[in-house]
Amino acid sequence: MNIAIVAGGTIHSLDLLHNYHRQIDVWIGADRGAFVILEANIELDYAVGDFDSVSETEREEISHKAKKMFTFPKEKDETDLDLAVKLALENNPSQLYFFGVTGGRLDHELVNIQLLYRLLCMNISGIIVNEQNEVTMYLQGDYRVDKGDHYISFIPFSNQVKGLTLDGFQYPLINQTIEWGSTLCISNKIIGKFGTFSFTEGILIMIKSVE
Repeated sequence: MNIAIVAGGTIHSLDLLHNYHRQIDVWIGADRGAFVILEANIELDYAVGDFDSVSETEREEISHKAKKMFTFPKEKDETDLDLAVKLALENNPSQLYFFGVTGGRLDHELVNIQLLYRLLCMNISGIIVNEQNEVTMYLQGDYRVDKGDHYISFIPFSNQVKGLTLDGFQYPLINQTIEWGSTLCISNKIIGKFGTFSFTEGILIMIKSVE
């Protein structure tokens, strides 16, 4: 099951949600993200949070149109996004998409990227999406990436990523070790119909970016 969580961060165009609409089974709105889903004319399955980022009128609309709404006090240990993730996990997702989790406060953005690692440890693929980027995280293995109109960058999340091999890319690699902070694998491109990447040890972030 593919689940999308929309948070209250920056979304410049509702077209972003529509571009992924067909591949999402369940939509969850975290705080203002619930209203954003409704603005996009997408069915809101769950709304969760303290809803301190919406007006009274918007909150009323959320309560009427959400299939289920869970309201929490403003003073709480978890963020609204954390509550939405817990709700998503109850539905056993295979992939969990995140919208509106970038472009605002840097502390939130960094911890949201770290959230991908938490999901990875549960064998769930987390994907952060905004208008310019798609961010995913991987454990060692072999993977395929289809050609698209984007740059592809590989960034180590662990201290080292060992045995990294890129095939079908403009800048190929064979059995390379890259370390935390390395810029070796920034702004690559697929030259055929698809590219493959593999590595034997570590944790790797892949970012697809458009200009």
